[in-house]
Amino acid sequence: MPSARRVELESLLRARQLDRTLTSAIPWSTSRDVAATGIASLDRALGGGVARGHLSEVVGPRSSGRTTVLCRMLAAAVNRGEAVALIDTCDRFDPLSAEGAALDLSKLLWVRDVGNALRALKAMNLVLQAGGFGLVAFDVADVHAAALRQFPFTTWMRMARVIEGSQTVAIVVASERLARSPGGVTIALEPPPDASTAQWCGVSDRARFLRAIDLRPRVVGGR
Repeated sequence: MPSARRVELESLLRARQLDRTLTSAIPWSTSRDVAATGIASLDRALGGGVARGHLSEVVGPRSSGRTTVLCRMLAAAVNRGEAVALIDTCDRFDPLSAEGAALDLSKLLWVRDVGNALRALKAMNLVLQAGGFGLVAFDVADVHAAALRQFPFTTWMRMARVIEGSQTVAIVVASERLARSPGGVTIALEPPPDASTAQWCGVSDRARFLRAIDLRPRVVGGR
């Protein structure tokens, strides 16, 4: 004879009241709580935006537009009236370019480091635990793989648990796939075919990248 608790659990599962906790094979729907990225083509692919309460990632090589995508996401969150934070592990964030992407810097908590990945990780955890942010980004795109391997193996799981059930979107920015929670997504970026690997030299270059980015993102993971 099945126990009363087992009968209750099976009843709840049949009523689909526990499916979001016990499985990741749930199709996207318009009822899920998402945060728009501010990039129309990407939001369409995501079914409205990136899921709140989950860890997602934006990955791609240099010149793929990963920083611009991040700035657009930060700006979209600020426009919704949310506070945002960036843990800038290698001090690569460019405030002028961010303002060009319509990001209000007065609403951004910018935590800068000079390459100490473990110290930056501690800062990321502190910001997430503090709560109250609509979007928190952890930029480790320029961190050497050897340094990332020094992170405890539970790093990403614990990070996802901290924001589980909250209104916070956590984003890892990396050169390649690194981490996401079961309800998060991986947004993979590729450089436009005609993109130069040189640094941007003005507004026209940024505009060219913005046009290209609207066409290049791919959602390669997520539920």
